[in-house]
This record gives sequence, structure tokens and C-alpha cells, in this order.
Amino acid sequence: MKNELICNYLDELFPEPKCELNYNKDYELLIAVVLSAQSTDKRVNECTKILYKRYDTIDKLSKAKIEDLESIIRPVGSFHKKSEYVKKISTIIVDKYNGIVPTDREVLESFPGVGRKTTNVFLSEYYNIPAIAVDTHVERISKRLKLSKKSDNVVDVEKKLMKFYKKEEWGKRHLQMVLFGRHKCKAIKPNCIDCKLKNICIRGK
Repeated sequence: MKNELICNYLDELFPEPKCELNYNKDYELLIAVVLSAQSTDKRVNECTKILYKRYDTIDKLSKAKIEDLESIIRPVGSFHKKSEYVKKISTIIVDKYNGIVPTDREVLESFPGVGRKTTNVFLSEYYNIPAIAVDTHVERISKRLKLSKKSDNVVDVEKKLMKFYKKEEWGKRHLQMVLFGRHKCKAIKPNCIDCKLKNICIRGK
């Protein structure tokens, strides 16, 4: 059975998958996910280590100067835009939500730089709310394993994965697929030789 084969292999490779972004507070995770767009978790962690030490509360972060934010997060790319996101997000959280990141999906998706994927990652990781975030890794793997069509957009992929996996495992499966995409089923030169899913994968065949 396809579902059993995939789930068993993901469990074998990544029995206890963890988010690779470093954070201690709710807003730290949300902002880290925003910064991770078109960047790597390693690079984001290097920047947020400095950022969250210099601005150790959401209130201080909301009052940070854009120029200082830019100098800190420059390595993650698109730092002009992302600095504005950090400033605006932290200001909204302080002014409207008493310094606590809301859990309402529509509210979160209305934040600058926060889309459906970021919201799914945040809700799943911080509050353990069942969600599947479709990033470039999850989308690639879903299409290679024919869990979705090549023409599907990210929302289509998400809906199909929600049907494929058990709801209580959505968060875990999302993390496993991200790690699988980063370390094995890579965009370029995937390691197909010893992959137990190669017989059901369009790339492996």
C-alpha cells in the first residue's frame, strides 16, 4: 500500500523530526519562518541569534530601527523587504495583540510577509494545530511520488496531502517531507540509489 510504504520509510529516516529553526518565543518562530523564505534555516539561525539577543522582547523589536534590522538579517537575502516585515509584524503584535501572536489563521495571513505556508508552519510547530505547510521540498516530493499532479499549485498539493495522511500526523509528515527533500530527495542530484521509494517515484524510475 502506497501510504504505508511512504509513511514507514519517512518514519525510518526521520523517526522524531524537529523544526530546524531556533526559537524560544512565539514571535521568534513566526519571524524566523518569514525570514526563511528563499533562504536556509542555518543562515536564518545565525541571524536570529544576533537579532533576538539584541532585541530580547517583542516590544524592543517593534521599536528597532530599520537600518539596524537590515544589517543583522542581510545574509538571509531580500533584507530590505524582510526588515520591514519584521518591524511591521512585531508592531502589530504589540499594538493589537498585547505582545502575543494570535492563532487565528485569517489574522496571521493578513500580516505582512505571512502567507498560508508560514501560517501552517507556525500553527503546527508552536501550537501543535494539525496543518501541512507546502514549501518547495514538500511540493517537489509530492509530485515525484505522484501524490499530486505536476500541474497542481501549492494549495492543491496541500489538500491532497491532507487526504493522504492522517490528520493527527500532519505536522510530523510535513517535517519529515521537508527533511527528506533537504537531505535525500534533493532538487538537483537526488540520492535515488538506495531510496526505498524509487519504484513509485517518477525521478527514481
